[in-house]
Parts: sequence; structure tokens; C-alpha cells
Amino acid sequence: MMRTGQPTVTLEDQRIPVRAKLAATWTSFMFLYAYVDILNFFTPGVVEDILDGKVFEFDLSQTFSTTALTLMAIPIFMVVLSMTLPARANRITNLIVASLYVPVTAFNVVGASWLYFYGLGIVLELILLALIVRYAWTWPRTAPSATMATSSDRESVRAQRQA
Repeated sequence: MMRTGQPTVTLEDQRIPVRAKLAATWTSFMFLYAYVDILNFFTPGVVEDILDGKVFEFDLSQTFSTTALTLMAIPIFMVVLSMTLPARANRITNLIVASLYVPVTAFNVVGASWLYFYGLGIVLELILLALIVRYAWTWPRTAPSATMATSSDRESVRAQRQA
């Protein structure tokens, strides 16, 4: 059944601040990064290797666990930093950290036995890192405002208005 005479409602498409885009993308990256690691436990032999003290080719140790925690903590902190750092520092930090995470992410495919699983996870993570770099790189800039005149200019404008 077709209705006629009713107005079409257009949804408002609000602009999303760059900070929110970055925080959301880091959050997505963090969840994907963690979820791929969690799902890896279901790969045959992984739990047995962990119980034997091995992860991939690495011995389970305090150094390994601290490194793994650090690699996970960085995206977690990037969520907060993306919302709180001043714009210039925010942009630079996001560009640097996301760029450094590209090789870290790509390294995760080395020695993977389930290439489709890891391949998909890594491709999705790299897409999110590319979005972070793009959002930070294209951070909107503002032109100097005409109202931001120097104090002597403001005084001359005030004098002209009063005259």
C-alpha cells in the first residue's frame, strides 16, 4: 500500500567531532585486537602451548606478559588521549601511534596457522589504523578569525563606533 500526501522526513546528519571519531576508532581497534587474541584460544594446540609456557615462539615470562599488556594498554590510553589532548598534540600523537601500530599489527600474521582468521583480523585492524591516520591527517583547520584583531585594532574599531 502506498501512502501519498505525507511529508518526507529527512534525518539530520550531524557532524562528528574528530576527537570522537578517533576515540571510537581506537575503541574499535582495541576490541578487535583483544577479540582476535581471545578467539585464538580456540585454535587447536594454543591452550596446551600456553600451559607448557609458550606463546607462538616466545617463552611465557613476566617480560612477555608486560610487553603484551603494554601493546594492549596503548590503544586503551589512545581512547582517552584522543578525547583530552589539545588538538595539535592530539593530531601528532594519533599519527605517530597509529603509524607505529601498522608493523606491530602486521607482525601478528607471522607464523599464524589459521591464515584466513588472522588475515581477516589483521586486515580489519589495518583498516581501522588507516582511518585513524586519515582522521588525524585531515584534522580540520581554522583560519584566523576577523574578530581576533590585536588590541590596538580593537581600540580603533571601538573609537570609530563611538564617533
